[in-house]
Amino acid sequence: MTHDADAIVVGAGLAGLVAATELADRGRRVIVLDQEPEASLGGQAFWSFGGLFLVDSPEQRRMGVRDSRELALQDWMGTAGFDRPEDSWPRRWAEAYVDFAAGEKRAWLHTMGVRFFPIVGWAERGGYLATGPGNSVPRFHVVWGTGPGVLEPFLRRAREAERAGRLTFRFRHRVDALSTTNGAVDGVSGAVLAPSDAARGVSSSREVVGDFALRAPAVIVTSGGIGGNHDLVRAAWPSRLGTPPARMLSGVPAHVDGRMLAISERAGAHLINGDRMWHYTEGLDNWAPIWPLHGIRILPGPSSLWLDALGRRLPAPLFPGFDTLGTLAHLRTTGHDHSWFILTQRIIEKEFALSGSEQNPDLTGRSVRKVLQRVLPGAPPPVEAFKQRGADFVVERTLPDLVRGMNALVGGPPLLDPARVEREVLARDREYDNPFGKDAQLHAIHRARTYRGDRLIRTAKPHRLLDPKAGPLIAVRLSILTRKSLGGIATDLSGRALSADGQPIPGLYAAGEAAGFGGGGMHGYRALEGTFLGGCLYSGRVAGRAAAS
Repeated sequence: MTHDADAIVVGAGLAGLVAATELADRGRRVIVLDQEPEASLGGQAFWSFGGLFLVDSPEQRRMGVRDSRELALQDWMGTAGFDRPEDSWPRRWAEAYVDFAAGEKRAWLHTMGVRFFPIVGWAERGGYLATGPGNSVPRFHVVWGTGPGVLEPFLRRAREAERAGRLTFRFRHRVDALSTTNGAVDGVSGAVLAPSDAARGVSSSREVVGDFALRAPAVIVTSGGIGGNHDLVRAAWPSRLGTPPARMLSGVPAHVDGRMLAISERAGAHLINGDRMWHYTEGLDNWAPIWPLHGIRILPGPSSLWLDALGRRLPAPLFPGFDTLGTLAHLRTTGHDHSWFILTQRIIEKEFALSGSEQNPDLTGRSVRKVLQRVLPGAPPPVEAFKQRGADFVVERTLPDLVRGMNALVGGPPLLDPARVEREVLARDREYDNPFGKDAQLHAIHRARTYRGDRLIRTAKPHRLLDPKAGPLIAVRLSILTRKSLGGIATDLSGRALSADGQPIPGLYAAGEAAGFGGGGMHGYRALEGTFLGGCLYSGRVAGRAAAS
């Protein structure tokens, strides 16, 4: 059989680029296929905030954070909650990934020019017991340059390999089937889509203008998850998270459609943990959308008062930034698709950041001068733009006016009883005035401010919400925002796709979100944040090196 390349990579996102460049650097000929136009090269990683999970890094040590591989593994396992027979490989992937994050990950990236913002963030704080979910210490390392900064070295390596004739990109090539011979995957076939000048992330045409078939002894599936396909999200939605929302926002472009999962399954790959997923509860309607139902996530500090749609305060420890899926499960019991933050101007200035490269032009553009402005009075310009133009913000001087505006924003019969909201706000403020207070959120705020990074840029000085000097008051309507698939194609520690009987399928590999970031679900039920891009890096590297050998 004549081969068109030594390997075919399906998907030109971060995992695909890592796998392709590892292959090309080892002298292999690689074809990278993607259904989108070249403008979307790099996939979802381009839009990301660029946060990476690192353990015992120089950045942590400089911020006074003591971390270790053992503590990180304890946090990972307590968060993942592995409890199924098919979690055997995911558990091994988790252990291997924590070793990578505590070992050569930073040095490997550093040699390619990746640098980090010096203040380490503290995401998914947990708030439970030592063996429960959450990060015990700050581990969220933002790359200088955000998502584009993560992509940069792999795009550079890919273009170098392209010029050397070892790597070929074929955009607008949609894979519809994997070909097999005697049980081994040996190629792909599909449709050539009409040329498109759609900008990055914008939905492109699905007009078919031809077909193609390509052969190679190795095929690596790196096509992402299902977050842009709400029908698939709802079909996979687990009962433990309640019923899926009638309306969700999309944290990823429409081309994140999950097509290659079913295609891989038809070729013999075993899909596992499809009911494990990661969606955010702090989504905003993007006032300048790029893709359908485009949502932006708030990266909140710990001080906003979180109320459900009926004005009831969320229970401890479901505070902003503490437990994403725990909060999602709770909110799905309320019978409504939205919830609320109530905060002050002082809180929004200090604590609100928006996820995504385009929402952080200072970090994305590597501007030291603009980054330093984050410590000055005033909300960051992208946050202020959402406050002024976004559909989800209400700003008022008094609490009765604020609640009136919240009800008007939702429309229909009023859901919020002003007296109930006032009781929640006043109760919280009384605890602020009491040095012996029992309010767990206020204790968490004080604890956060013992960390230098939080005190500098992420946690406002505690104050009463009704303090007029901290105003005006702000309410933010929050929606569910789809994001990541935590399950996918089962793989062994070499990235080889496994069949239902646990045997490797010759010629077929998977990496990135399509593989549940490794093993078919190395995060288990929940993730620690900073682990999605890192999972693409690690699983793409593993699969590329294994296929090359």
